[in-house]
Amino acid sequence: MTDSMLEGDSAEEPPGRASYLIEGRRVRVSDLVDAGLLAAGTQLTFLRKRSGEAHLARVAADGKIELGDGQRFTSPSAAAAAASGRGPFDGWTAWALDDGTLLDVPRQTLLDTVAEQPSSGGSAADGSATRHSRLKDARKQADAGTPITLTVRDLLDWWGASRRGYLVSWQVSAELANHGLSTVPDFAAVGLDDRVTLTGPSVDTEDEQETSAEQGAATEQETSAERGETRLTGAPGSTTSDEDEEENEPIQGQTVGNLPSALKGVESITSSANFEEAFTKMRLNGYSQLPVLNGPRNLRGAVTWESIALARYADAEASFSRAIVKAHAVSYSDHLIDVLPYLEQFGFLLVKNQTNQIAGIITVADMAAEYGATARPFLLIGDLDRQLRRVISKGLDLAEVITLCDPDERRKLTSFDQLSYGDYQQILSNQQQWDRLGWPLDRRSFTDRLNELREVRNELMHFNDKDKAGDAAIPMLRNMIELLREYGG
Repeated sequence: MTDSMLEGDSAEEPPGRASYLIEGRRVRVSDLVDAGLLAAGTQLTFLRKRSGEAHLARVAADGKIELGDGQRFTSPSAAAAAASGRGPFDGWTAWALDDGTLLDVPRQTLLDTVAEQPSSGGSAADGSATRHSRLKDARKQADAGTPITLTVRDLLDWWGASRRGYLVSWQVSAELANHGLSTVPDFAAVGLDDRVTLTGPSVDTEDEQETSAEQGAATEQETSAERGETRLTGAPGSTTSDEDEEENEPIQGQTVGNLPSALKGVESITSSANFEEAFTKMRLNGYSQLPVLNGPRNLRGAVTWESIALARYADAEASFSRAIVKAHAVSYSDHLIDVLPYLEQFGFLLVKNQTNQIAGIITVADMAAEYGATARPFLLIGDLDRQLRRVISKGLDLAEVITLCDPDERRKLTSFDQLSYGDYQQILSNQQQWDRLGWPLDRRSFTDRLNELREVRNELMHFNDKDKAGDAAIPMLRNMIELLREYGG
């Protein structure tokens, strides 16, 4: 299912259901007020269990959360972060009503109510009802400590999708968030066949996460300083606006984790190893480098053929430690474009997973293969455009083409070079123009395929599909180009 299909499906559903089950919009506090599930003026309390500190807020008439100092927020998470000065955490399970009911409870009631509304039927309605049930079950299992684990491909299938286009990713992220769910690792930052776990919000919200974050930061600082390890940061995860309800929007663009080798494990040796062990493992596996790990998170560096040769050249009796050089680690969620300079400089990068374990390695060869696969459909799309323009300019009259494509002369067309892909479709869909080409082909089948390729072209040109929609279209593109070359003369 393409993004455009998702948009089209929304028209089949009643507006109330569509706003959640089809469009993938996140539930807002204002929705609870509008539905009568939360009254304006309701007091909310955010109790920090570890410190015993209590932060108060109230629900404003417009559905925003207003703190005591007058700050107002659309997002419960942003409101809790501002109130406590800490975070991040799930605001829906941080704020509670006077009777102790978490804000998440009326949110789930709203989702159940919307899901139970009568629908017009059809596959979209059946799929969204089934998905709602699956997400509720996933939340129950996550809360029970037995979270569901599945591949990204299987997760997307809950939405009837096979790729992570922009709208698909947005809908998946929004509906997961509505049920208090997230994926570990991030479903948008790994491969389609990598496995992710559907986790729920932490019971202790900020306190648990804050402790974990502080410990993780301290450990990272200590180990990096001790080992001289280079840590590349900065891709996704930047803080969004206080007024932005989509504080956990899906990662867009290619990430390190999208590369096939990024999280597929890595062969390594310890710092107490010797040259013979390193040599043997590198030869058996065809590696040019080998990480040196004293534990999954304890990166000591790496050895390469070059570092081994230099160590032995300087001293034939050198110890193995002399061949260990600095290794450079990136997060699986870092954007590829951000790590390119480092990959070019060092030739390989080690990859950390969501728990900061070294889980894979990427090389210049991996990056070249990725960008080659990405570029291939772009090149074919360009060739298709040239072939369509060539056959139209060679076989049809320019004046008639301009009359067909620009009847009111607003575009001021004067040559075939100004035609767009949409013009090509309009021209070849016209029976009179088609007949003038004299091709022994079925016009409807031909133009239907042109329309399929138009959708692929749009996805590629808008860079909204990280799973390379063009891969499946490459045979279609090649066949169409060959057909145009054969019959276009």
